[in-house]
Amino acid sequence: MIEFLRNGEKRTLLFLAVSLPALIVSFFNLGRLPADAAWLAIVLCGIPIIKEAVIGLITEFDIKADVLVSMALIASVITGEIFAAGEVAFIMTIGAYLEERTVAKARAGIESLVHMTPTAARVIKEGRESIIPASEVMAGDILRVLPGETVAVDGVIIKGQTSIDQSVMTGESLPADKGEGDEVSSGTVNLFGSFDMKAEKVGEDSSFQRLVKLVESADAGKTKIVGLADRFATWIVVIALLSALITWAVTGEIIRSVTILVVFCPCALVLATPTAIMAAIGNVSKYGILVREGDALERLSKVKRVAFDKTGTITCGKLKVSRIKGTDGLTEEALLNMAAALELRSEHPLGKAILEHYKMYGKGSLAEATEFRISAGKGVSGLYEGKPAFAGNEVFMEENGIQLPEKLKDEAKAAKENGSTVIYLAGEDTAVGFIALADTLRPGIEDVVGRVHNTGIETALLTGDEKRAGLSMGKKAGIREIHTQCLPEDKLAIIKDYERAGEAVCMIGDGVNDAPALKAAYVGIAMGGIGSDIATQAADLVFIRDDIKELPHLLKLSKKMMRTIHINLAASMLLNFIAIALAITGVLSPVVGALVHNAGSVAVITNSAFLLRWRKEKN
Repeated sequence: MIEFLRNGEKRTLLFLAVSLPALIVSFFNLGRLPADAAWLAIVLCGIPIIKEAVIGLITEFDIKADVLVSMALIASVITGEIFAAGEVAFIMTIGAYLEERTVAKARAGIESLVHMTPTAARVIKEGRESIIPASEVMAGDILRVLPGETVAVDGVIIKGQTSIDQSVMTGESLPADKGEGDEVSSGTVNLFGSFDMKAEKVGEDSSFQRLVKLVESADAGKTKIVGLADRFATWIVVIALLSALITWAVTGEIIRSVTILVVFCPCALVLATPTAIMAAIGNVSKYGILVREGDALERLSKVKRVAFDKTGTITCGKLKVSRIKGTDGLTEEALLNMAAALELRSEHPLGKAILEHYKMYGKGSLAEATEFRISAGKGVSGLYEGKPAFAGNEVFMEENGIQLPEKLKDEAKAAKENGSTVIYLAGEDTAVGFIALADTLRPGIEDVVGRVHNTGIETALLTGDEKRAGLSMGKKAGIREIHTQCLPEDKLAIIKDYERAGEAVCMIGDGVNDAPALKAAYVGIAMGGIGSDIATQAADLVFIRDDIKELPHLLKLSKKMMRTIHINLAASMLLNFIAIALAITGVLSPVVGALVHNAGSVAVITNSAFLLRWRKEKN
């Protein structure tokens, strides 16, 4: 039970669960109790509010909404209005709980990344191999990484070749080929060949530990607009006190002054914003969108331009065969059969993409190549129809003594400039063609961009691709401004230029190179599952399902949420002032006044609840 009460959220829920029936018993005067049941609500919900108000006043002289609430509580108790005091404490505790839940929801799921931290390393010392905790690796140590193992620290390969899955750091689905002299990062996964590396950045200096540090330091914080009630609190307290004192002085009836303090309590005002934000967060969560920063939806409502990264954002991040080119009259079918036979036993994503293309478009039965061999990071070879055959990059061809015709190289170069990856195919000593693989646009991205434009928001593409490839993809997607050959610092500069021109920018990206832009943008949105990308930690929102189609709904909902908040704030203030006027004239008693402002709180919650199911357009 003690452990249960130490949990703030569970403790608050318990106090609310006990206070509600106590207030019902008090209002209807049920049973013969030795004391008013509303005292339970005062003790459980009211004392924490008074405590916070006193601490804030003494330590920082910070006048917040809880100061006025505390005054109303104490005045109600002194004059014997126990139910009114308990009801005010109960409603204010609900508002505080919802505010905390807004922040908690914003941070949900982020800490799962910590569990991905590499825990062990295979160290080579004096010719002997031993496994030690990753935290004990020192700079300069020699590590051996076997296929399937996670790289424990940052370093440089000194022996061996392989392909590394870097998706945890960059979001890129295609592994990076690595050889001697290449850098590898902690948290990435070795896919094929084993290699030896020299540790350089260890402990908290390693890439993955820096990522974890970023996660641990992430603080959703208090939603900016939630603070409106607190920002109004100073003058609300002053007006409430003056009104109560003047009314007491003029009428001589202290009960009217107590009623003024009760109805002046900003319960509806406090609930106006967090209830709308909670409902909006609940809405977008149904569509696979995680809100990490409490004020993200508020800021999103002010965005004037959406800037997209290309790979993995407007494209699928998965290579597909885009072109098959043969020499000496070889047909596409013959080249595809040859490539598929060589790649049949390959685990490399390029090989799998070729096999997938063969399954969709290939003809006839597939004859598996014999004497299959793989050269990590370069290519594969074997006997195809009894003759030597090769599939790989340009370096692989040179190593096997195969000359590439200039015409074939020129055509391959053109394919590369359009963003394609090229795999050459060759017989025993002659190149016979190549297969180009390229990323593809996400299905329906043109429609998504069009609907973004329909909201009055402009678009831009920020990509590191060559000019021709970037322009081609951007125009196909319907994006209006396209910036190519962008390094991370270039993306950052472009976003700052837009914002200096008065355009709040929402940046959408998926890789480590997007992280600075995501952090600097007015709103940052990351693609991909939680824990799969460093960009997730730099962003305010995350498309968990790696699907961008809900972007227009997200943009429209943010505007609808702000309209709801403004209506809630205006209605709650109007109700308060009407109730104050009635309290001054003696029409309302403290109990009735408590019920009136309770009705206002219910109205605010009801209005916000409509956001849960709101959707302006069909899926």
